[in-house]
Amino acid sequence: MAEFVGALDQGTTSTRFMIFDHGGNEIGRHQLEHEQILPAAGWVEHNPVEIWERTRSVIETALNKANLTHMDLAALGITNQRETAVVWDRRTGRPFHNAIVWQDTRTDRIVSALERDGRGDTIRHRTGLPPATYFSAGKVQWILENVDGVREAAERGDAVFGTTDSWVLWNLTGGRDGGVHVTDVTNASRTMLMDLETLDWDDELLSFFGIPRSMLPRIMPSSAPDAYGVTLASGPVGGEVPLTAALGDQQAATVGQVCFAPGEAKNTYGTGNFLLLNTGEEIVRSRNGLLTTVCYRFGDAAPVYALEGSIAVTGSAVQWLRDQLGIISGAAQSESLARQVDDNGGVYFVPAFSGLFAPYWRSDARGAIVGLSRYNTNAHLARATLEAICYQTRDVVDAMREDSGVALDVLRVDGGVTANELCMQIQADVLGVPVSRPVVAETTALGAAYAAGLATGFWRTTDELRNNWNEDRRWQPTWDEPRRNAAHADWKKAVERTLNWVDVD
Repeated sequence: MAEFVGALDQGTTSTRFMIFDHGGNEIGRHQLEHEQILPAAGWVEHNPVEIWERTRSVIETALNKANLTHMDLAALGITNQRETAVVWDRRTGRPFHNAIVWQDTRTDRIVSALERDGRGDTIRHRTGLPPATYFSAGKVQWILENVDGVREAAERGDAVFGTTDSWVLWNLTGGRDGGVHVTDVTNASRTMLMDLETLDWDDELLSFFGIPRSMLPRIMPSSAPDAYGVTLASGPVGGEVPLTAALGDQQAATVGQVCFAPGEAKNTYGTGNFLLLNTGEEIVRSRNGLLTTVCYRFGDAAPVYALEGSIAVTGSAVQWLRDQLGIISGAAQSESLARQVDDNGGVYFVPAFSGLFAPYWRSDARGAIVGLSRYNTNAHLARATLEAICYQTRDVVDAMREDSGVALDVLRVDGGVTANELCMQIQADVLGVPVSRPVVAETTALGAAYAAGLATGFWRTTDELRNNWNEDRRWQPTWDEPRRNAAHADWKKAVERTLNWVDVD
């Protein structure tokens, strides 16, 4: 009997394959970065062919390093960067254009036009999303309008669209030779094209963006025995393994953090930050700049919804210190450099590189570093970068409390940035509540594995998954309330300085 479940995590900066046992323990992994393509200010792209090549490599290498084969895997789940749009030719398997990444802002004129003529209200009500450059539909419209031959190919039924889960699943199940063109409800809910109540593509919304319905993948549950086909024997897995789950990365992390009850919340610290609050079977519509989204749907059960606060730039701000400014050599050095000072020295850094997401939704914003004096050093900038991660989370937590009436008792955290212990202490100080990190910090891949295993009976109930969760570290707040409030007020002033920087037609 197969003793393990595999999870492919196709993320914004890298792709990894992880293998877990029944206790939720990591048995093996391999991870590779892919290129961040920046053709113009505000434009962010990925090469889908490179992503598929990385996918093949990480699966093969992880299995080999763990001395396992496909026979050892009971199921395989997929989780992915959401909203990133891939349009490819189903006949040739070749993308028509680089993937347009969720951070990309080239569609600002498209979404601004939706707001001006009133269609934005329809989008909000049907999808739970505001018109924003973040989501997939505008990216697909841009490709249809700006890449030669795509519109014609779409009308013929040859050009198809998917987020990166669809692209990877299509290739894993045969590609141009019978690949399955599907997505799940969580990813579909991030396109501005799916009705939250019917869980189906909406023809009126498709007409807003000029997208033919034939381009779209079939929407499936997040976890189901026969949802996604099986891997090909000739593929990287090396044999037939059931593909039984797919979830957007933040929904997968919610499953990995076992937030199955209404009122339970988690915050993932990756390229951006994403705080999700489980609202059960109720669709809670935000009045404070949050998103209403599908949290997960297991099999034929009713869908579970969530409120989400999406922050565009957090961990990638640390990457910016490394790659663009060169003041650190690696992410870990941001902590040691920031520890050289006791506070931010009056410096606030608002990393609005792609505008501001929740709860502001301002595509006209751009990054700003304010409060500088001759006294300040690179250590103050490193500290301000970590604080920016925490203040942006505070803004979302405040909005979530207003929408839901739920005040957090503790914040469950996961993702790569949680290895930065100074950042997690600052987060507890800024929020005024404890911050808890689980033993398995990479809960995105773990959640995809859990969803896949539930579909096959590898895990029988969500109670089994709760029993797997164990705390690794907890940070208690140390700031008093006056310091916390004064620092947050200064942050809000810094945010104001970023607004109205870019003229949006």
